[in-house]
Amino acid sequence: MLAIDVMTPSVICAQPDMTVQEAAKRLVENRISGMPVVDESGALVGIVSEGDLLHRVETGTETRRSSWLELFSSTRNLASAFVKEHGRLVSDVMSAEVFVVDEKTPVGGIAELMEKRRIKRVPVLRDGKLVGIVTRANLIRALASAPVPAQTGSASNDREIAEAIVAALRDKRWALSKENVIVKDGVAHLWGVIQSEDEERAICVAALEVKGVKEARAHLSYPNVMPLM
Repeated sequence: MLAIDVMTPSVICAQPDMTVQEAAKRLVENRISGMPVVDESGALVGIVSEGDLLHRVETGTETRRSSWLELFSSTRNLASAFVKEHGRLVSDVMSAEVFVVDEKTPVGGIAELMEKRRIKRVPVLRDGKLVGIVTRANLIRALASAPVPAQTGSASNDREIAEAIVAALRDKRWALSKENVIVKDGVAHLWGVIQSEDEERAICVAALEVKGVKEARAHLSYPNVMPLM
């Protein structure tokens, strides 16, 4: 699945010379939390979000710093914060650094970008032009409408199912050895030593993805820790 498959093509945008109040009104009226900023030629120049409007002098939410804290803050940071809180135009408050993707970018890459950069929306470009936007909500909707993945493998009996589970785990650092996977009437019994509950859940999830597995039962334990002398 690609960006073009999940993006919102009708993008609500702001302009750099729009007032902060106009931008806030546009966000509210369209029930969105952020929007790209484009210039007269349609070129993407920034993005403005609720976070950029959170601390404003009009609402009395500007950041109040103690005198000693200001003493240790750089004048550049103080000046930047002042513009964010007092600036009248979108160009004053918007984030000029924008992370974008191409319409052919896989959604996995988009999700990774959002997580890494801690952002909630990504403009989508085609030949450098804005053609859509992908938000976290777009990705969640894609998940909600996606078909349930089919179980992997073609095992027809318990022995083959056990072998398929071992194969599914083979490249994982928390893999189980063959003797620790026993299948009886389609129920996978999983034995071995684990380091965390997360490993246990991962092993069970991987087993349940194998065709023919009706249930995964974990009989896993933590390594024995020798007491300090």
